[in-house]
Amino acid sequence: MNNKEFIATLAKNTGIGKEKTQTLVNAVIAAMSATFDDGDNVTVANFGTFEPKKRTERIIVNPSSGQRMLVPPKIVLNFKPAANVKDNIKKGGME
Repeated sequence: MNNKEFIATLAKNTGIGKEKTQTLVNAVIAAMSATFDDGDNVTVANFGTFEPKKRTERIIVNPSSGQRMLVPPKIVLNFKPAANVKDNIKKGGME
């Protein structure tokens, strides 16, 4: 599902226009991004938790050349789904 399809589905389910729905989705994403920038988690009830984590620097080896390279530390965003979401996926997502 791309952004256009997502916005159309949300607009249909809520009865709000597509433009207003796009504005609301953008506001939610901006608020979440600001929270991640602060290093805090975002928990969405009955969906899951988004958590920024720091990856430490590490050395990798290019298998074809054998050259060793240092990968710098970085922040990645992890998602841990809620138990009901996990169960729904295990059952095939039909509920």
